[in-house]
Amino acid sequence: MAAVQGGLVDAEEEKDIKTEPSSDGSGNNNANDGRVLSTSPGASSESNKAASGASMDRHTMLAVLQFLKRNNLSESVEILRREAGLPIDSGDAKGTDSSGGGSGGAAGSVDLEGGDASALLSRVTGSSSGVQAPTKTAAAEDQPDVNVVLSAYSQQGDPALYEAYYSGLKKFIETVLDCHRAELSQVFYPLFVHMYLELVYNNHENEAKAFFEKFSGDQECYYEDDLRVLSGLTKKEHMRGNETLLDFRTSKFVLRISRDSYQLLKRHLQERQNNQIWNIIQEHLYIDIFDGMPRSKSQIDAMSGSLAGEAKREANKAKVYYGLLKEPEIELPLDDEDEEAENEEGKPKKKKPKKDSMGSKSKKQDPNAPSQNRIPLPELKDSDKLDKIMYMKEATKRIRLGPDNLPSICFYSFLNAYQGLTAVDFTDDSSLIAGGFADSTVRVWSVTPKKLRKVKSAADLNLIDKESDDVLERIMDEKTASESKILYGHSGPVYGISFSPDRNYLLSSSEDGTVRLWSLLTFTCLVGYKGHNYPVWDTQFSPHGYYFVSGGHDRVARLWATDHYQPLRIFSGHLADVTCTRFHPNSNYLATGSSDRTIRLWDVLSGNCVRIFTGHKGPIHALAFSPNGKFLASGATDGRVLLWDIGHGLMVAELKGHTDTIYSLRFSRDGELLASGSMDNTVRLWDAMKAFDDLETDDFTAATGHIHLQDNSQELLLGTYFSKSTPVIHLHFTRRNLLMAAGAYNP
Repeated sequence: MAAVQGGLVDAEEEKDIKTEPSSDGSGNNNANDGRVLSTSPGASSESNKAASGASMDRHTMLAVLQFLKRNNLSESVEILRREAGLPIDSGDAKGTDSSGGGSGGAAGSVDLEGGDASALLSRVTGSSSGVQAPTKTAAAEDQPDVNVVLSAYSQQGDPALYEAYYSGLKKFIETVLDCHRAELSQVFYPLFVHMYLELVYNNHENEAKAFFEKFSGDQECYYEDDLRVLSGLTKKEHMRGNETLLDFRTSKFVLRISRDSYQLLKRHLQERQNNQIWNIIQEHLYIDIFDGMPRSKSQIDAMSGSLAGEAKREANKAKVYYGLLKEPEIELPLDDEDEEAENEEGKPKKKKPKKDSMGSKSKKQDPNAPSQNRIPLPELKDSDKLDKIMYMKEATKRIRLGPDNLPSICFYSFLNAYQGLTAVDFTDDSSLIAGGFADSTVRVWSVTPKKLRKVKSAADLNLIDKESDDVLERIMDEKTASESKILYGHSGPVYGISFSPDRNYLLSSSEDGTVRLWSLLTFTCLVGYKGHNYPVWDTQFSPHGYYFVSGGHDRVARLWATDHYQPLRIFSGHLADVTCTRFHPNSNYLATGSSDRTIRLWDVLSGNCVRIFTGHKGPIHALAFSPNGKFLASGATDGRVLLWDIGHGLMVAELKGHTDTIYSLRFSRDGELLASGSMDNTVRLWDAMKAFDDLETDDFTAATGHIHLQDNSQELLLGTYFSKSTPVIHLHFTRRNLLMAAGAYNP
């Protein structure tokens, strides 16, 4: 239920709705006259039939009283008791004995908000005293279940009138002021779907077909795919097997509408006694009402398009610790070459401020960062510390990118893959590249002249002097050296792969429903993680190692630790496949993109969803966090890149230019640029810093939860780079900011 039961509106609006009956502008409370418990204009006449219906009517009255009491609508309870002449204890007996659910099909009940209680009397046969006598008996003996009684009303509409109802509303919205039209037009799509499904559900196949043919062409173009699915549902049996549409029917479609526009719509439906539409709005829609100016068409279009409407503003209010964790302090030894270059004692010391400045960034605790021990992270091994030192040395030679200094791009084309390449990943130090293939194999290549070698057998390892300086070299078996290795084990196409930060492990996820952990020292499978029941579309290691995430066709993401067979967390909430996953740089959060066209940000510690981002018009296939952790970029089949401010929970930019699905996004190491790779065979570079800097904090409006987006994609686009005929499925910036891209040549 919209306004009352589902907590549809904020507290202030709820209060407004409850007190409305006594102040409807002209002083009377007939705003909902004839509307309260009937679903079509002819229903009230039917209700006055004969005394045989009296018992049902009493049950209805008691059920409504019970429902109102359960939702703490004391004013409405009093009005109903007074007008219908029910004794005070009848509601109490009902309330204490209540057993029915209050969330299911309470379609007609909310009509009491702002409704004329006297309309109830037309449903009650006999005098007040006649009602009083059997009340207690009815309450004690025959407890009508709220769901059963009230869900019946959603099925009483005359199927022949559905077209008239929808056309009437359409005509009304087309004639309102321009400022309200865009907002009110949002109700067309969810109403159309629910009215069609209601007709199908109640076996009115011909009426449903006529309704679909007449109005499906009026819907927004970005709902085309959904309408195609809908057109195939022509019988009630079809609905049972379609999980997505069952979700659509049970979850509330969220519309963000200004208070003025909402009142306009409400008044129109009350005046026309258009109960069928009002019931659907109350039961299946969540109206997120805000105070202020109505939004423009462009503002609404930027945020709409997901399977369940926009995100509720409340969903994006939770505190998110998006800051980075403090880096461990590591002494940076001097390079031999630096000592050779400068023999003076003073010169090498001059490098220390540089190193200290890198450390000093992390010595101050970021106020937006989570505490170091918020989630348990693995301790740094000696090899990790050596790698950090290498990273810091590389960082001193990093090229600073910007609009006037674009990176070189090195493109890795996979030849003879015959469209079988499904996933690619590079190690952080850019030394290895791995590909997942449709033939169920994973292949690993060395990008450097250093060949891939396995560790020696246990017998040979016993012969090695473990104290020698080059022990790490000695344990490798030179006989096994080769430029690439093939990993066999999956029994279906491999859809996602990810290297561990320490380059010792590789994850792969497959259609076979498993995630496998491979050792890059022995090139064997160490563990197969089973939890998903369907294909696993993506997997990714945490930036700190140890944890990893997977997402699949079963519409959930799972958090794992490498040493646990069972998932640590299951993130459930998406209405369709989880198509891509990405860890936040501080490992405390992870983002998931889905075919339901939403992105969700999850708290690893609590398992809660802390952000929901809507705006894409197609399934999401690429996600990337900015290096500072403040922003998230997303790419989808709609060819748009959207940028999100994680702290405020708002969209901050829309980058248009690609003409096909975006499969890869990556920020440069310093966060200055964003690279996007697409099925349109291009890599595009965007000025990320300008997009974020142009954003004025004054534009953030808490009232609407929305800002006005500038249409400045062309200004932010720094370059477009075409491959001959290779869709770009992966991008990676090296530690020195060279851009590497990969894809399979498609002749």
